[in-house]
Amino acid sequence: MTSLFDPLKIRNIEIKNRIVLPPLVRFSIVGTDGYVTDDLIKWYEDVAQGGTGLIIVEATCVSEDGKLRENQLGLWNDSFTDGLSKIADKCHEYNVPVMIQIHHAGFKDKIKEVPTTTLEKILEDFKSAFIRAKKAGFDGIEIHGAHTYLISQLNSRLWNTRDDKFGGDFLRRMYFSKRLIEETRYLFDDNFILGYRMGGNEPELQDGIEIAKYLESLGVDILHVSSGVPNPEYLREEKVDVPDDFPLDWVVYMGTVIKKHVNIPVIGVRKIKKEKDASWLIENNLLDFVAVGRAMIARPYWANVAKKEYDARHGIKNS
Repeated sequence: MTSLFDPLKIRNIEIKNRIVLPPLVRFSIVGTDGYVTDDLIKWYEDVAQGGTGLIIVEATCVSEDGKLRENQLGLWNDSFTDGLSKIADKCHEYNVPVMIQIHHAGFKDKIKEVPTTTLEKILEDFKSAFIRAKKAGFDGIEIHGAHTYLISQLNSRLWNTRDDKFGGDFLRRMYFSKRLIEETRYLFDDNFILGYRMGGNEPELQDGIEIAKYLESLGVDILHVSSGVPNPEYLREEKVDVPDDFPLDWVVYMGTVIKKHVNIPVIGVRKIKKEKDASWLIENNLLDFVAVGRAMIARPYWANVAKKEYDARHGIKNS
């Protein structure tokens, strides 16, 4: 039986356990200029030292006018690379691989009105940011395709009702992602991997399954299943139907379903706070990785504490 503390290798990237720090935007310790701060480096160092297996650096914007909020990291020119490289180097001091999430906030439900030339320009911005991220020393990139931001908007069956190459039917809605992946493929190798944070409900879970399978076919190495543009008919908190006996969050449930339909590793996320819940997901082969977010803000050493709790539950001494 696989445990929460078993390693997993993705290409040549050795991940020592199944615990992931998801990309949490630390607004309070990032300035409005988009540059890395000493406090941000210390935050990532604390998490790396605290036993986490994989770190994904927070949403980092490809263009200054694409930020979700003023206090957000940037990567729209070469001047940002040095600061970001300090985060990568600090994580590597503790033998923790680190990816960076690349992001654009987009245009919400106005995506159908955005000129084609604007989307082409943003696509070029993404490609340039990928090059900078690799130069900064990261072990991979996570494309932000969730949370109703730009790529989620393009993937959305509800919002993307365009009638051009960037929208319409499924393949055209995925055209931006396809171009981005194919036109940067030369950057990726056994030591530099590609992840994609996707909306499991875009707007329904069945759409998420279709997106996941398509992304796998494009060569994505790891999927991170979160929320997308929800069906507005769901007035309750859960935006998909979840079995009554599933004990955790509805977004986690989507990850467990999508894992059944792909052969690449899947990260599940949302309100995973307890070691026994994280272990249950891994031990039952429901997910390959669990992302622990808010709990790590309160306790950057969550993974090391979880190992002690795991050992205590299993009667393991001197671990």
